[in-house]
Amino acid sequence: MRAAFAAFAFVSLAFASALAQPRYPAGGFADLAERLSPAVVNIATSQRVEGVDELPRFPPGSPLERFNEGLSPNGAQITSLGSGFIISPDGVVVTNNHVIEAADAIDVVLQNGQRYQATVVGRDPATDIAVLRVQTRAPVPYVNMGDSDSARVGDIVLAIGNPFGLGGSLSVGVVSARNRNIDAGRYDDFIQTDAAINRGNSGGPLFNMDGEVIGVNTAIVSPTGASVGVGFATPTSIVRPVVDQLLRYGETRRGWLGVRLANVTPPIADRAGYRGEAGAVITRITPDGPASRAGLRVGDIVVQFNGADVRDSRALTRMVGDSAVGARVPVQIIRNGERMTVMATIELLQESDDSPRIASGQDERAPRRDGGPRSGRIFGIAVSELDASLREEFQIDPSIEGVVVLSVDVGSANDGVLRPGDVIEEMAFQPTTTMIAARAIAGEAAVGERDIVIRLSRDGRRTYRRLRARS
Repeated sequence: MRAAFAAFAFVSLAFASALAQPRYPAGGFADLAERLSPAVVNIATSQRVEGVDELPRFPPGSPLERFNEGLSPNGAQITSLGSGFIISPDGVVVTNNHVIEAADAIDVVLQNGQRYQATVVGRDPATDIAVLRVQTRAPVPYVNMGDSDSARVGDIVLAIGNPFGLGGSLSVGVVSARNRNIDAGRYDDFIQTDAAINRGNSGGPLFNMDGEVIGVNTAIVSPTGASVGVGFATPTSIVRPVVDQLLRYGETRRGWLGVRLANVTPPIADRAGYRGEAGAVITRITPDGPASRAGLRVGDIVVQFNGADVRDSRALTRMVGDSAVGARVPVQIIRNGERMTVMATIELLQESDDSPRIASGQDERAPRRDGGPRSGRIFGIAVSELDASLREEFQIDPSIEGVVVLSVDVGSANDGVLRPGDVIEEMAFQPTTTMIAARAIAGEAAVGERDIVIRLSRDGRRTYRRLRARS
């Protein structure tokens, strides 16, 4: 009996000891932080905003005079902060596009306080990645990008950045999930982490325990705007080819197949005579596009692309985008219960310089007579007037008129209400075919923070939603 009790006690103590093991290494992360932090930079941007002449100025000598800073007769200067990291000794910096996209001036600040004016090498709004360059007299510290595909749920990760302007801040967590889709764009494939990511961390690196960058911290989900342990980083499997193309061409050059895709559902699989679950079904084909010329049809289920299995529609979108322009690739499909392979020639996806969305090779948009913008933001939603290229990308019928949703800020008041590709046809029962009309209606609602009923077209069907008049 005593022997049995002793054995039980030993097992219990061993189990308790296992539970008591520290979550992180006993030595901490000081060595990693010391090695990596010099290559993580603060990014300070400034933007001149016109039309603020009506703002009051406090009189000289007033205790509130300091609030006049940034105001001038020609407008106000808005400043913001973000993060980035250096990837080569000659001063190439990677950050988020949203950190720098509206900036008139960009400064990169190193850990030692050295400040350099940066130039934009290239931007890719579709993946929210931007590449900057600073000119330095001597080589600067840098970090290497690692293999994000090798990261597993539970791996320890480190985020270093500039939260709330507090440069050089380190937080530690784990990989909470992989392949997250947060409806930020068509290339969503985020790493989720519980490492603290706050405002100002955007564009900063997510490191593995080998000190390699496996992601670029991009977004959080939070009811308060501060970290609640649900952050998202764009994996280096997406970042690396984008950075390489921006450095080589100053722009991204993605492949295009000319199809609209959806995930496979049981009814779709039954109609195609397919017994699997993975794959992507073709729901629309661009006339005279690569898929059309290859003989693909609506209803075909793509199960392999260029020799790689297709997990779902998002995976296939990314595979096509990563393909070399001009390459002939085998596309394996299920049609009427039969497995077959067709050859498709990948063409170039033309993307405009000022939009995260597809644009035609030529500027088909006539100059505006009213001088208004063609795209903008309302209540945390990026929208644009429709043109031929946006109709092509989102497969929007020519009879539908309105402004199309490009993205919705994660964690905003309207997160989950709309998604990219939705067309807002009416706001408050008034047509919204232009940005001027949409902003006018939004401006009236914003005064009292009144909700707006909107009519939208989603996947060819009309529906109604309630839009919150705040970001």
